[in-house]
Amino acid sequence: MTENAPLRVGIIGDGFMNPGFFRKALEEKLGDRGATYKEMELGWPLSVKSTKKDPNLTIGEFVGRPEDYFEFLSDIDVLVTHLAPITADSFGHAPRLKIIGVSRGGPINIDCVAAAKHGVTVVNAPGRNASAVAEFTIASLLAETRNLVRGHLNVIGGEFKREFYHIDHVGPELCELTIGIVGYGDIGMRVARLAAAFGARIIVSDPFKQLTDEDRALGIEKVELDDLISTADVITLHPRVTPQTRGMIGRAQIERMKRGAYIVNTTRGEVLDYEALYDALKSGHLSGAALDTFNPEPPPADWPLLKLPNVTLSPHIAGASRYSVTKAAAMIAEDVRRLLQGHEPLFPAR
Repeated sequence: MTENAPLRVGIIGDGFMNPGFFRKALEEKLGDRGATYKEMELGWPLSVKSTKKDPNLTIGEFVGRPEDYFEFLSDIDVLVTHLAPITADSFGHAPRLKIIGVSRGGPINIDCVAAAKHGVTVVNAPGRNASAVAEFTIASLLAETRNLVRGHLNVIGGEFKREFYHIDHVGPELCELTIGIVGYGDIGMRVARLAAAFGARIIVSDPFKQLTDEDRALGIEKVELDDLISTADVITLHPRVTPQTRGMIGRAQIERMKRGAYIVNTTRGEVLDYEALYDALKSGHLSGAALDTFNPEPPPADWPLLKLPNVTLSPHIAGASRYSVTKAAAMIAEDVRRLLQGHEPLFPAR
């Protein structure tokens, strides 16, 4: 593919990553390249749910089926997408395809091995929503520890009771807490800096990350996971889901947490044992939890955890911000530009 060749770009967006954001970013980066565009908008997240698992496919977290997009792929050189599933079979229907840009932190819905075999370069958008998730994590922790949601329900229920000012119900301030961050990637690092601004002590556990000079200047400490679990007043979870991290905070780990501690989960439900969490919350061993992700997801309406008074819950929206949309679109568009000009991409899929 040369820079001056006619270029056909296909965009598959949805109600979050709207095709218009992709196209605007691409037009700004590609300039007068002479590209033509075709677009498709999926019904997610309102009318279509994403598929979490399919044992017959090597990909996950997608919308629709691979065959739904075969015709769309048939005449394009570049595919930009968020949730469309691209499998080995897809490439047989995409003879011109050379570039896939997927606006996700990880290209989980793309078969990258098959793409490489067919000479297709895949780029993605790591850290696209790191700031959004980090801010949401701190907001969720504050909401749980300071009775924000419970106070809101109290007021709109016409009660305006004063029990949340009673010493038995008031929560801690972040400045007095040790916050343990499990997983110290883009999101975990931002959580650490936000929490440090509140005066919290920050400890982190991540076998693949080393502290920077900036970390050490902020007083951030790296510890083993077992030490973090037994030391932290708050454990906030930010690892990717891998065979090693799936179920990493189970019953044994929760039982070793400090009495009165909190858990925050804005990553994926698979890293946490929710049955054990329920038992610890109900017994009073843990003071509370702020949860944006679940296992299963969505949780059943009769799930006992949903009935507890000491939880703050949200429907997997930590990464949902307008800035994360524009940032992801810009990252993908820049790498498409670089590839078309014969340069290495900034964010090759890994």
